[in-house]
Amino acid sequence: MITLTTLNRPTTNISLTVTIDSALCVGAGGSSGSLADKPIIRNADKKLLIPASQLKGRLRHECEKIARALQWSICESPKAETMCPQRKGLDGNFEREAYRVSSDPIEKNRHCLICQIFGNPVLPSQVLFDDLICTEDPENLPEVIRPGVTINRRRQTAEENKLYFLETSPANAQLQFKGDIHFLPDCPDFGKALIYASLQHINALGGSKSSGLGWLTWNITKLDIDESVWQSLAKGGES
Repeated sequence: MITLTTLNRPTTNISLTVTIDSALCVGAGGSSGSLADKPIIRNADKKLLIPASQLKGRLRHECEKIARALQWSICESPKAETMCPQRKGLDGNFEREAYRVSSDPIEKNRHCLICQIFGNPVLPSQVLFDDLICTEDPENLPEVIRPGVTINRRRQTAEENKLYFLETSPANAQLQFKGDIHFLPDCPDFGKALIYASLQHINALGGSKSSGLGWLTWNITKLDIDESVWQSLAKGGES
């Protein structure tokens, strides 16, 4: 649980500006009055947005990949039974001192680096994400509908009666989306380093990335991260 007293303590923020280099397709559930089967998501002001949940999920995945590449033992999300502290069926060195968390009242529990940042069923997340909101006035953005068809991967042909329509942002409009990442006071220093590094590995967001949608360029506020933090992460399985 994140308490109000915690939020009143100073946080460290990263300001993000995302420029969409192609067209964005982040679908919303339900009907929005659009003719598209998958309308694009908007906020109450009808501005396009990239949900914070999508950014957080992608960043967790990228952080897991980096940590595993550095030989850290990492649990498997998103199933609770394979995440810390249960880690059902997982092998690895999870008993190391770096996995001890003082905020967990159960002394024997250990939590991998990723769970210490993003949380798990026992630990709260130590990082909060804003939705990335488009800076362009929605009145200037026309509705763009793209057709698509389901492909039968076995026969390598189009499925019958499987035509669908996607709503996207205008292509090549260089739309900018802005938001912040907030590191809570108890977020470990390696969390800031891993997230900063992981942002460099995300080249697209949203759906239909393989067909060229959602490709982007980041403009990120640089974090002051001590060299010792990077060196500690690089040790990985050595410690």
